[in-house]
Amino acid sequence: MSNETGFDFKNFIEESKQTLLNPRSYFTSMKTTGGMVEPLIKSVLYGLVAGILYFIWGLLHIGAVGGGLLGGAVGVAAFIWAIIGAIFGLFIGAVIILIISAICKGNTDFEASLRISGSLLVIMPVSALLSFFMGINLTLGFIVNIIIYLYALWLLYHALTATLKANENTTKIVMWILVALIVLFSLAGLTATRSAKKMMKEYRKETQDLLKDLG
Repeated sequence: MSNETGFDFKNFIEESKQTLLNPRSYFTSMKTTGGMVEPLIKSVLYGLVAGILYFIWGLLHIGAVGGGLLGGAVGVAAFIWAIIGAIFGLFIGAVIILIISAICKGNTDFEASLRISGSLLVIMPVSALLSFFMGINLTLGFIVNIIIYLYALWLLYHALTATLKANENTTKIVMWILVALIVLFSLAGLTATRSAKKMMKEYRKETQDLLKDLG
């Protein structure tokens, strides 16, 4: 991905497309060595694109930012946290991939896991782009999020089996467990968000009624 002059941006775009659209082929031929700078740059770029999208949705008061899924961060704050989140996600993701690969009897080299983690962060701009569904309808937004998470697991499956040579049967079992956890936590999150919105609506109404009485 890099050449003698440094980071190859054109190749970065091509690799991003291949990761999303042809993961089996990409992860089969993906290099597992070459240093940590390249995946770090990739994570920053993915975070940058996601941050720009969150910034736009924040200005328009729609999407995940408008819905408060970034802890109420909007505008510049959402932009910055997207980049920071991508960098942290790179290393945390690498550790998680390393653990899963060990469970599935695959390669446990940290650099290989880090490079996979950097590639999987391609899902971050996709998630940011589609986060506007959250502003349209809460349930629809959560459904879209679940689909994105499941697709990320599909990419991870190919990375584990094609790049890290993990046992396919064991990897499938682990993936199904993760699918169940994602659906479970997403449903719990949807329920909690609905309850919080209902409580806030009732609180606003009670506050307005109190102000009217005092007036």
